[in-house]
Amino acid sequence: MAVVGPGDAGAGARDAAERVGRELGRRGAVVVCGGLGGVMEAACRGAKEAGGTTLGVLPGLERGEANRYVDVALTTGLGEARNALVARAADALVAVAGGYGTLSEIALALKAGKPVIGLGSWAVEGVRPAESPEEGVAAALAALGR
Repeated sequence: MAVVGPGDAGAGARDAAERVGRELGRRGAVVVCGGLGGVMEAACRGAKEAGGTTLGVLPGLERGEANRYVDVALTTGLGEARNALVARAADALVAVAGGYGTLSEIALALKAGKPVIGLGSWAVEGVRPAESPEEGVAAALAALGR
């Protein structure tokens, strides 16, 4: 399950992402993200606190760029083009807040036919809004038949 959002997220978005990560970790889902800070780090932290596994798909070539909660750091050297890998690597996507990078991940996931849940994120066709992180995770897993 991918958790996407801005690297420069505010406290509210970081809190929501951490709750999403924690719920995913509690339910045994692997958290896929861009591996850096902000929403990505918060989601990984929550997943790790719940005993989950995290995968960071990094834009650069240095594993050391990953946040400290990433279990598996995949270097790509692709810059922002790594967003396609994040969207494709996951069965579903939860978008927390976000700018244009998040929008690109949303679009790529929707194009691939994957469920996308939004928490204070882009209101575009195909994105199902959720009122809380727990509701967002439940909706994403339900869309996958879990």
